[in-house]
Parts: sequence; C-alpha cells; structure tokens
Amino acid sequence: MSNALLDFSDLPLFDRITPPDVAPAMDVLLERANQALETVTAPDFPARWDAIAKVLDVATEELGRAWGAVSHLNSVADTPELRAAYNAALPRVTEFWTRLGADERLYAKYKAIDPATLTPEQNQAHRNAVRNFVLSGAELTGAAKERFAQIQERQAELSQKFSENALDATDAYAYYATAEELEGIPSDVQQAALAAAQAEGKAGYKLTLKMPCYLPVMQFAAQSDLRAKLYRAYVTRASDQAEGDARKFDNSSLIGEILALRREEAQLLGYANFGEVSVVPKMAQSPAEVIRFLRDLGRRARPYAEKDVADLRAFAAEHLGLADPQAWDWPYISEKLKEARYAFSEQELKEYFTAPKVLAGLFKIIETLFEVSIRRDSAPVWNPAVEFYRIERNGALVGQFYLDQPARTGKRGGAWMDDVRTRWQRPDTGALQMPVAHLVCNFADGVDGKPPLLTHDDVITLFHEFGHGLHHMLTQVNERDVSGIGGVEWDAVELPSQFMENFCWEWDVLKHMTAHVDTGEPLPRALFDKMIAAKNFQSGMGTLRQIEFALFDMLLHTEHDPAQDFMPLLQQVRTEVSVLAPPAFSRTAHTFSHIFAGGYAAGYYSYKWAEVLSADAYAAFEETAGSDGLPSTETGRRYREAILEAGGSRPAMESFKAFRGREPNLDALLRHQGMAEELAA
Repeated sequence: MSNALLDFSDLPLFDRITPPDVAPAMDVLLERANQALETVTAPDFPARWDAIAKVLDVATEELGRAWGAVSHLNSVADTPELRAAYNAALPRVTEFWTRLGADERLYAKYKAIDPATLTPEQNQAHRNAVRNFVLSGAELTGAAKERFAQIQERQAELSQKFSENALDATDAYAYYATAEELEGIPSDVQQAALAAAQAEGKAGYKLTLKMPCYLPVMQFAAQSDLRAKLYRAYVTRASDQAEGDARKFDNSSLIGEILALRREEAQLLGYANFGEVSVVPKMAQSPAEVIRFLRDLGRRARPYAEKDVADLRAFAAEHLGLADPQAWDWPYISEKLKEARYAFSEQELKEYFTAPKVLAGLFKIIETLFEVSIRRDSAPVWNPAVEFYRIERNGALVGQFYLDQPARTGKRGGAWMDDVRTRWQRPDTGALQMPVAHLVCNFADGVDGKPPLLTHDDVITLFHEFGHGLHHMLTQVNERDVSGIGGVEWDAVELPSQFMENFCWEWDVLKHMTAHVDTGEPLPRALFDKMIAAKNFQSGMGTLRQIEFALFDMLLHTEHDPAQDFMPLLQQVRTEVSVLAPPAFSRTAHTFSHIFAGGYAAGYYSYKWAEVLSADAYAAFEETAGSDGLPSTETGRRYREAILEAGGSRPAMESFKAFRGREPNLDALLRHQGMAEELAA
C-alpha cells in the first residue's frame, strides 16, 4: 500500500495514516527537503524570492504538512505505537528545521534578494525571514553553531516529554467514589462517572482529573474531603509532590534543563536572557515593558480582587460554616455565592447550551458579521466524532476546518487551533491553495442519548478557538509565510480569538444559540440578565491569576538563575500578586504546558496584552451597534479587511490602527471587566 503521509493531492488521509507510515515518510520528505536546500544554496542558483520558493518552500511545505498531521494525531489520538513513531522521528525533523534556520548559505541568499523586486507581502515575509535567520543562529559559526543545534534538538525532546508526563499523569488518575460522596454533583457528571466505571467493570463512580469531571466536582461536591482529594491530585500532577507511583511523571528536572538550555541559547545569540529573545518578534519592545504592563494592570485589579476575597470569606463563614476555607473550598464557595447572589447556577445555565444549538448560533454570527456561509463538508477523519466544514463567500471556497469537540482518552487536554495547510499561491503549480484548520476542544459527551451540554465557559472556549480559525481561514494574503496567522506577532495572535469571546455575552447572539436540553425552550431573558450581572463576578481575582502566570513566566526567563530551584520565585510572585495563597504542595508550574511545551515561553503575557487589543476592537462594534443591538455588518467588514484578511502581511499595530484609527488603550478592557472605577478605600 502507498504511504498515506506522502499523498498531498488534497486533504490529509487521517483515516489511513498509521504509525508504521511515519519513519518511511520522513525518510522521503527529509531527503527531498535536504536536496532542495542544496539546490537553492548552490553558488549559481539565483537569489530570487520566486526561484527559492519554487524549490525550497514547496519541499519544506510538504514536510511541514506531513509532520503536522503526525503531530496532530499524537495530540488527539495518542497510542503507544504512534507515540513511539513520533518520538523516533522527532529528533530528525527538529534537526532539519534547526539546520535550515541556521544555514549561512541560505541566509546569504536571502540577504542578496533585492527588496525592490518583491511585492509588499513578500517584503514583509522577507524581513521576517532575515530576522528569523538571526534568531535561529545563522550568524553563529563553529562550535557555537553546533551547540545551538544540539540545544534545539534537546529542547524538542524535553518539551515532548513534559507534554507526555502532563497527559499521562492526568490520564493515570482515577478515584472510584461512592454515591454518597457525590452529593451536590450535577446528574450528567454523575451519570458519565458511573458509565466510565461500568465500562471498566468496576463498582462506584469513576472521577478523573479531566476538566469535564474535575471542575464540576470542585464547584459542586458537598463533601470537602472529596474536593480535597481531587484538588491535591490535580495540583501535584507531574510533580515531586504527587502521591506514590504517580511521581514517575515528575517534570521537575525537565523544567530545570529546559530553562538552562533557553538561557544558553539566548547567550549564544548575544542576549542576556531568553526573555529578550522572546520579545524580538513581538509587539512588546522589551521584557521590562512587559513587566511594567503586568504590574500596572495588577495594581489596578488588586482592590477588586481583595474585595472578591473578602466577599467569599464573609459568605463562607456566614452561610457555609467555613471559618477557615482551604484551597479546595474556594471554587465551591464561589459557586454557592454566585448562586446566592445571582440566583442561578452554572448547571442551570448549562442545560440551555446544547452543543449543536451553540454551534449553529456561532455559525450564524460568523456568517452575518463576516459575510460568509458555513456548510458541512466531507473529509477523512481520525475519529467518528470529528466534523468537517467549508466556508464560502459568494459561492467561492474560502477555507475549511475540522472540528473535534469531545474529550476522550489519548487526547491532550485543553483547546487549540492549528493549521493543516495555509493559503498560498503555490509557486510550483500557480494554483491558489486554500487554508484548512484544526479546531479542537475537550467537552463532555452527551449522556442518555441527549446532546452534549456545554458550560458557558465551554461556549467561550469554542468562540475563542474559532477566532483563531477565522484569522487563519479568512485571510486574503497569498504569500504563505505571512498568510493568516503566519508572521503575526505572538502577542497579537490572540486578538481575533479573544475578540470573538465578547459575543458570548450578547443577548441578540445568545437567544439564537440556546435551547433547553429537555424542553427546547430558548434561554429566558431573566436568566440571561442574571448571567450578565454575574459576568464580572471575581474578575479581579481572575485578572490577578493570569498576571501571576504571566509575571512568573517572564521573570523565570529573565531574572531567574536556571541552576536554582524555581519554586521560591513562584512563591515570590504569588506573594506579590495573588490574593489567595495556594498550599505549599501546589505545583502548577509542572503542568504549565503553554511555556514548557507550547510556544508561550516568556510570552504568556500575550493573553493579557491581546485582551487589551480585543476589548478595544470590540468597543468599535459597541459604538456602531444598531437600534436592535445587533453588530454592524459594515464594522464587521472593516474588521475583517483590516485584521483578519491582512494576516501577518504588515505589523499588527498597523492593522489595529487601520481598523481603530489609533493605538489601543486599557480603558475598554477595564470597563468590560467591571474595573473601570476606583473602589472606595
């Protein structure tokens, strides 16, 4: 049989790719890519953008697409065989990309390209490429260059192992509870836990650390002992504090080595620390600017966070008999206070958000706002639960996407968007290649034949990932490296995703995307009003939590000595920022995959910075909304053209100013989060 990974005629053959395909496919594609590199770096090969693209970019794009398919399956359909095949190929693939990015012959060829011969899109891609060569070690020589390559390969191995440990530690935990222990937990969660235990032939209810199970236990379980048991297991995952056999997943030593390698990489490139390297391709000018931004926002949020905690303590003492709440009590207290204050629960709300209805509502807002249509399509998939869609404008294909919603064993937690392929005027055939995206979530399955129910947070997550997907798919840029999210500064890439979240709080949007799971009735206006009243419930605490992560990340990559234990730094940041100190055994850094296995190293602040951008962008829709409260299609068109269609073809600040007419400011974010006014002392 032919190798499914080597078929580039259309979409990936996800139903046919097998672990034995990986090694031979990488043999072929790496050989092609290496041959292409030798061809374009020959002395007589012309230093022309189109000539290089026709040979090298075509070969590396195919390598990237095939490896992307393997990486994707490794994330959503992990098996021991696939993991082994992936890990066996990872060093070779990493070595090639590292060598390509640091090849001084190719760097010289790019520097020799005459910018006057390039289109504006190509010019932006060319500037990025020259910058990236420098950051990839192209100006290093001899032993320094060799060491740089070793560092890249080792970092890839360590990040993969970190991710595996986090996944395995999460998957390995199970507690089989009795019916009595589950008092207060929503019935759909109980039913799912019962079914999970029965599927294993075990008595009781199987509780896990996956979010669709863990979070409802923390919010609703009446028994503090049960909450404490799961909390401890959750915050000690993949750490030295895990219990018994689970310590084999400890990420402590990996973190230390990753940090040391990043510091060494930065110094090889002539920077003092990795934070300085990280901001080079971002909107922020320096780590110091980022740290100032975070501390300023933290200072503004702190009074609100302190009031949040005071309210929780008072409520816990008066109504729940908890004079000294522990870390595992806070989510439960929060939920009870929210129910008391706003007279509704997340569980009550969830029954109106059936997954099919939410998806239909999401599609409606996208179609209306961005003047496109979304239709079901067909493609080979990796799991029967995966759906495939196409986006069209005026009958013409714009992009396609896979949607993988349910949580399952072997699927990494969280939610993400990834690209399958990018919009590109192909230099080999001249054809315009259309973009395709992965949109992945981890929602609870439906029970008893009913559709899956989403929490409002799940709805926000779905809108968030679709924002990334739209950025990738609605682009009108034909140059691959700056098409869609390509070339967009990392601290601006969350703008379109967080922008979409705002619609989850609009009545005119929500009333079209809700139907009670039993009655089919839409969300009542009275319940919506309560939800809106509760929107900024504990927004001060939520803001400080994100600032804690972001500040820890930046200080870890700037001021921390990798030879030292990082826990004192985490404690220092918590002392400065946090209003609720976690217990000493908490090891959240050990599963902080964003910075140790994700690409957000010294960049986690991007989420807060992009919130500033997205809130300010959304304010333009608030300012131009019609009398019916619906967003203006004209504003939607301007946003689509200035932000989404432009992709990475120009600096993000230029795109923002093209839409807003000015630079962003904090005001809209603070207003949206209920922190616009100073609290009385």
